[in-house]
Order: sequence, then structure tokens, then C-alpha cells
Amino acid sequence: MKTAVSVPDDVFEAADRLAKRAGRSRSDVYTTALREYVARHGPDAVTEVLDRVVAGVGEAETEPGFTEEAGRRVLEHSEW
Repeated sequence: MKTAVSVPDDVFEAADRLAKRAGRSRSDVYTTALREYVARHGPDAVTEVLDRVVAGVGEAETEPGFTEEAGRRVLEHSEW
């Protein structure tokens, strides 16, 4: 998607130098920067997904003692 944004001259120039030095397009540099920014500042989305996963962990029915036995087997084959 194409979009137009305004950035300060110093940021534009630094991004332009970085792109040239790395042999990448300015679009790639801006896209990478925005992806990292969104990932770093959007932990709520990750937290919500993890909360749903954790909430569902106890819901699956297993045979009594299954979890304990699985844990014991893992520990037997792990180096301490």
C-alpha cells in the first residue's frame, strides 16, 4: 500500500543514508522500522492471545496422572 507521511528532515536524511549504506530501499527501511515499532508498542495484542491460550490449558480432559507422568518422562531425559 502506498501512503504519504511527513517526517522531519533529519529523520528522512538518516533513513536515506541507512538505506543506501545497507543497499535497501527507503520503503524497506521504513517498513522494517514500523514493524519493529508496532511489535514493541503493541504488547496488548500478544498478551490477549496468550491469555486466551492459558485460559484454555486447563479445559482439555486428560486421563488422571497424565500430566505428572509426562512431566516425569521429560525430566528423566533432561540433563541437570
